This record gives sequence, structure tokens and C-alpha cells, in this order.
Amino acid sequence: MMTRRDLLALLAIPGAQAAIPQTGGRGCILKNGQLLHAWGDQTERRDVLSSAKPVMTTLLFFAIQEKKIAGLDARVTEFGWDLMPKDRTMTLAHLTSMTSGYARPEAPGEAWAYNDFAIQLYQQTLFDRLFRQSPEAVAARLENALGMEDGIAFRPGNRRMSVSVRDFARIAEFWRNRGKWRGRQILPGSLFQRYCRPQTRRDLPQTRKAQSNDYLKLGSYGGGSDHFTEYGAGIYGGNWWFNGTGRLHPNSLTWPDAPKDTFMSIGAGGNCAVVIPSRKLVLVAMGADWGKLEPGNPAWQTNQHIKALLR
Repeated sequence: MMTRRDLLALLAIPGAQAAIPQTGGRGCILKNGQLLHAWGDQTERRDVLSSAKPVMTTLLFFAIQEKKIAGLDARVTEFGWDLMPKDRTMTLAHLTSMTSGYARPEAPGEAWAYNDFAIQLYQQTLFDRLFRQSPEAVAARLENALGMEDGIAFRPGNRRMSVSVRDFARIAEFWRNRGKWRGRQILPGSLFQRYCRPQTRRDLPQTRKAQSNDYLKLGSYGGGSDHFTEYGAGIYGGNWWFNGTGRLHPNSLTWPDAPKDTFMSIGAGGNCAVVIPSRKLVLVAMGADWGKLEPGNPAWQTNQHIKALLR
């Protein structure tokens, strides 16, 4: 781990500070797993909102490793849910790619919808039906494997997660290394190879306008069944956002100035993490200014932060 003396020496190099994006909030930058820079409180746990979604995918990988399921192609009906006929082909993979169709008019895989009713189905399936343990007991697998210092706290009801900056950086670094931590392969690299990429077709249509039909009466993880954004087709999967071309930006990458292998978690309130495997970089910033979601636009604040990081 980089010492304070090493950090001060680095920042004394002319131009070194230009590589620190001015995101505000609380955050840190890792280079090849080493702390390059940190600002704000690193230990405070706060709700990371939708950045918790890829954490749920990580916990699903533990379920595969423990042979609780064969893979993410497992149908949701296997866990005792009485889904309506049009939803009975729904799989866990549909839930991780926002294509489940739950509470929407379409069948699984037919349309994109940023769907927090489906995420509520996802978290209840994960904790209550798959692991059959408390969220805290399930999360302990990840906390122990990565040596998390502050741990994950869960909100009652919808189980939204509160995580510190330094612990979320560990999770992002874990994904950068495809399930390896400090030289040890914790989870199968093949899972990251398969799911750490877009899982949605670029030509996937947006869901039709309709009222939410929460027929299982699960409630919401936070938002509606079609909310936040219509971006996603071509650039979303495993509950991460990827640097590809999408239905709404067919001629431009999500972050035009970023390497093609860049991916990101996006949570409301500026709770985000950027991972760039080819540059061995992780940027986490919570309560920060990432700008309005504008994939494909070079002027998007997030693209500008990544551009600054790469200088």
C-alpha cells in the first residue's frame, strides 16, 4: 500500500495533480490496487443507492461457487415465485440486465426498463430464497474475502446498502481483477469473463408506456418500474454500465474519451465507481458531481472526470 510519503512525493511531480478528477464529495483513486489519492471521509458508510446493484451480482457469484445455483440462467420460478404466465421464462440474468419484464407489459428479454420493482424481486430472491440467510450473513462472504474494514449495512425493508468509500473501492478492484484478491482467486474468473460486459442488445427496444403492475406486491427498491433513464440497450449488464455503443448513441461510446474496457456503477446522489482494467485504475466518488447521465456526449461530466483521470 502506498505510504503518505510516497503520495506526497507523487503529488510533488509537476502535472501529477492534473490526474485527479475534481468530483467533489468523498472518494479515492487506486492504481494497480494501491491508493493513489483520497479525499473526504473514507470510513463513513452511506447509502450508495443503485451502486449496490453490482454488489448483488457479486453475491450471486458466491451462490454459484457454493453450488446453490448452476448459473444465472436459473429461472426465477425455481425459487417459489408465482409469476404470471408472461414472466415464467424470467431468469436471474434478466434481473441483472434490467430486462426481466417484471411489472412491465413485455415478457423477459423483450425490452429494456430501468426497473426498481424488478430489483426488489432480485434482492428478495437473493437473500430470502436463494441463500435463505440475513443480508448481513450473505454479505459477510464478500466482507471477509476482501478484508473490508467498515462492512456493509442494510436498510430495513428494501435492503439498500450503505458502504464506505474505501470498502467500495475494494469491490471495484475485485471486479477489475476478475474475482482475484491479493493474488488469490476468490470467485471463478469465468463468471467475470461472461458477465463483465454488456448483456443487452443494442437494438433492444424501450419498454412501452404503462403503469407498473407489481402483482407480487413487493414494493420498490427506490424508483419506478421504468425510471431514471432510457439508456441501457447495448451498454448494461451484470448491473454495471459499459463503454459501448447503444441504441440511443449508436455512433459513440458511452464515455468517448475512455478506454473501451471501462465500466462503471452509477448510483443516484453521485455515488459511483469507475473501473478501467487496461489502465489498472479504480475511481470511487460518493456524494460527488458526475453530471446528468449523457452517454455518448464528450461534454458529459463523467466523461470529463475519466479524461482527467487518464492524463
